[in-house]
Amino acid sequence: MSEPRRSGGSPTRTDAVLFDMDGLLVDSEPLWLEAETAVMARLGAEWTAEDQVQLLGGSLDRTVRYLMGKARRLASPGQVAEWLMSGIAELVRDHGVPVQPGACELLAEVAAAGLPHALVTSSERRFMDAVLARTGLRFDALVCADDVSVTKPDPEPYLLAAKLLGTDPGRCYALEDSPNGVASAEAAGCRVIAVPSLVPIEPAPGRTVVSSLLDLRADASGISVLRRGDDPYGGLAPALARTIRPRLG
Repeated sequence: MSEPRRSGGSPTRTDAVLFDMDGLLVDSEPLWLEAETAVMARLGAEWTAEDQVQLLGGSLDRTVRYLMGKARRLASPGQVAEWLMSGIAELVRDHGVPVQPGACELLAEVAAAGLPHALVTSSERRFMDAVLARTGLRFDALVCADDVSVTKPDPEPYLLAAKLLGTDPGRCYALEDSPNGVASAEAAGCRVIAVPSLVPIEPAPGRTVVSSLLDLRADASGISVLRRGDDPYGGLAPALARTIRPRLG
């Protein structure tokens, strides 16, 4: 698979762009930490940032199992799930959620270029809808946990998103911030651009890693990695720069 082109380089045709939500487009992880901490207080146990990292990019079922595994008070899985989802949705409704730097600009460029684009999230529809309502972010298709039988790292969410956009996953770029999300997109056959949030992600064949959405631009030919100043590697980590340098021409 080819890498995203660099500004000024030869184009790589892309049919569609698929975006993760939590951690990539919105800085929701602090809200999840707050909501999970509140649930664990009801369950009589502590919650740490290290616990949150274990759940990055995971499903609600996995989160609930993990929470209950640390609990010191009894509660049903349904109760724990409702406490968590009602808590996180309330936080978003009452306080909003920060949009990540470069997210609005990149989405605007994708739309202006006529590139179909979908949101592909492991979050429940209630939370996804709350985020979209507060941020005003818009997509041609939406895929959330309620739409699939199994969530990331399984490929089903990305396979469904490509199908909804009427294209092949191999002609899509998937933008992700978590290892689970990267695994899902790659298993579906997408080309991946990783923007790591809480957990490092290494470059790999068919995968580009950048530090921020600000490093990316979009036009009718797809996604490009923006050069920054006089840095010949566009602000990329040295390991990635060595990986893609032979392709720059």
